[in-house]
Amino acid sequence: MTRLAEARLARARAKARKPPRESALAERFGLFAECLLTGVWIAVAALPLVTYPAAFAAGARHLRRRTAHEGGGGREFVADFRAAVRGGWVTGLAGWAAAAAVWVDVQAVRAGIPGGPLVGAVGLFALIGLVVAGLRAAAVWEPGASWRVLLAGAGRRTVLDPAGSFLLIGGLAVVVCSGLFIAPLAVPVLGAVAAAAVAVEERYRRRAR
Repeated sequence: MTRLAEARLARARAKARKPPRESALAERFGLFAECLLTGVWIAVAALPLVTYPAAFAAGARHLRRRTAHEGGGGREFVADFRAAVRGGWVTGLAGWAAAAAVWVDVQAVRAGIPGGPLVGAVGLFALIGLVVAGLRAAAVWEPGASWRVLLAGAGRRTVLDPAGSFLLIGGLAVVVCSGLFIAPLAVPVLGAVAAAAVAVEERYRRRAR
């Protein structure tokens, strides 16, 4: 057998051993299903209330692995969540404190206090900005990263990339509407919001090169 024939035979055997590649449609559907499953994981991990930043961080990292065709599943999600919650619970507590402050502002508006509408509007917009910054910080979280540093960088990107920030605001609006119409539907949609945050951060990173 000549060398050329041997090379062709080796290529044929390697091709036979190679698993068939998924179609683009199947791959996209698989990613969509993974987002919905990740949303359930995020919702369960966020049940202690102050752990929602860590839950989103673990979910976002799981989706980054999925889009990079790397291994990962429930065990990796739990490991990431445990690593993220060490400092993330403080961020979660601060988020609830900000929400409580905005609730006080809204009550001031309803009570008719002078200047209440302006204070309420400023507080509401600030809260939305904090939520978007939190999502962007969670989307780039890595084990060992400081939440303070992540939030500082995410705050700058929230302002410098308004298009991406508005996209995340739209995703949050979908979650709220889903919860108002069909409450259980809001749970898997959380995964889509995490995926949107990952996509927004990837888009910003590529544009910043």
